[in-house]
Amino acid sequence: MTMEYSKNYTVADGHIDVQGIMDGLYYPFYMEECRHDYIREILGFDFVEQANNGVFMVLSEYSIKFIRSLKKDDNFDVTCAVFTDAHELPRLHFKQSIVKNGKIMASAVFTGTCIPAAGGRPYLPEELKANFGDAPVLEVR
Repeated sequence: MTMEYSKNYTVADGHIDVQGIMDGLYYPFYMEECRHDYIREILGFDFVEQANNGVFMVLSEYSIKFIRSLKKDDNFDVTCAVFTDAHELPRLHFKQSIVKNGKIMASAVFTGTCIPAAGGRPYLPEELKANFGDAPVLEVR
């Protein structure tokens, strides 16, 4: 599953700060939208359906590197690829980039897991595992 998923977006006017560039808070929002579509479309995990079944997918951490700034009306792609955990912990890592005209504007790694809605230890549901079984391991930095 090394296939990289991608969605196209345009910077919304309301996401521009006083400097004329996209506010840093919005980079993870666009990444989240792409990641959620990837999780639903490629990994087959529907957040609403799973929440109704008592399974919450949550983030445990993320890191973002800002490389270049997006500006008003910029058109860009957000990419997403899934990786498994090097320590075999019940979590998934999503490598994501924001790319404009072939140049990386920002890159990130989001780490998530599932937890029972009623409380309990993190885990990855078997039906989810079946959809990322051949994903590469995230090399520890």
